[in-house]
Amino acid sequence: MTDFSTSRPRLIIPSLGGLYSALSESAETILRVAAGLLLVTHGYGKILNPFGASGMVESLGFYPGAFWSPLLAATEFFGGILIAIGLFTRPAAFAAMIVLAVTVYFHGIVQAEGLMGAEKSILWTLIMFYFVIRGANSHSVDAKLGRQF
Repeated sequence: MTDFSTSRPRLIIPSLGGLYSALSESAETILRVAAGLLLVTHGYGKILNPFGASGMVESLGFYPGAFWSPLLAATEFFGGILIAIGLFTRPAAFAAMIVLAVTVYFHGIVQAEGLMGAEKSILWTLIMFYFVIRGANSHSVDAKLGRQF
């Protein structure tokens, strides 16, 4: 009987095992940096006009919009920078995950777009959830400092 809790599945092409091992941390770093930079890009317009989303956030029930709109802008822009460089990765990813979970509600329920409208937000929420749980790897400022949340 095989104990699946401790054994790894055998590869169909065993010679690829070294490649997978060599690239796993780099792939995770690429995902973190890309996700962070895309959040920065998404938040850039909001950071230039931090009160511009006040009406939208109030329409979702977040009052006062003058408080939540700049917080949204800062979470996307500065949180994206922190995630990309791997500094305070878990708290930044947690804040972004909350923002993105609200976008799931916004697209799926408020805009009545259902799964098709919310699927991108769901994927983004899960990517942030991964980094909340995993944190940053050795290719990060957190690792260089030798500390992380």
